[in-house]
Amino acid sequence: TTPTPTEHDVQDYLTGQEIPDAGAEANRQAVARYLVEHKGYRKAAILRDAPLEIDVAGEAYRSRIDLLVMAGQPPRPFMAVKCAPGSLGSCEREIVSAARIYGTDQIPLAVVSDGRDAIVLDTVSGRRSADQMAAIPDAREAERQMAAHTPIPYPPERLEREKRIFRTYDRENIHIARPKKSRRGSR
Repeated sequence: TTPTPTEHDVQDYLTGQEIPDAGAEANRQAVARYLVEHKGYRKAAILRDAPLEIDVAGEAYRSRIDLLVMAGQPPRPFMAVKCAPGSLGSCEREIVSAARIYGTDQIPLAVVSDGRDAIVLDTVSGRRSADQMAAIPDAREAERQMAAHTPIPYPPERLEREKRIFRTYDRENIHIARPKKSRRGSR
């Protein structure tokens, strides 16, 4: 059954589905629209609420990445995006950590955006590479970068610490629907 839309719902730009308009949802919709209409990404190349499941000190922790942009052949994660309603700088460490621990290899770029401004970060170094929406690579540049990209796993000796950092920042998020706890941990 399809839930009946309420006055607090918004139509998701990527899927067309009615979703709750809570937290930074308006920001996420603006970023998704910008990526498609100004940067040339296909809607299908952008995953909304990409699941991030980790094991931290023997405890399963589940979260999501607001937007995960895929590029390359075959398509692989290229850019992890945190959509923030407030201070972008306060979300940098969280999205860099998420990009480092998602999957077996680090996602090349991490971005924090409110739909008007953006901070683009190199995941491996954690350093800012740009401070504006226009600096987000377009779809063609993403394909070029992924064709030349050598996957880089996060150093195993630093992985547990990075997971704890992500969990600490992520737990501070409010107005988000959390995935239900799983009994089994993953990576």
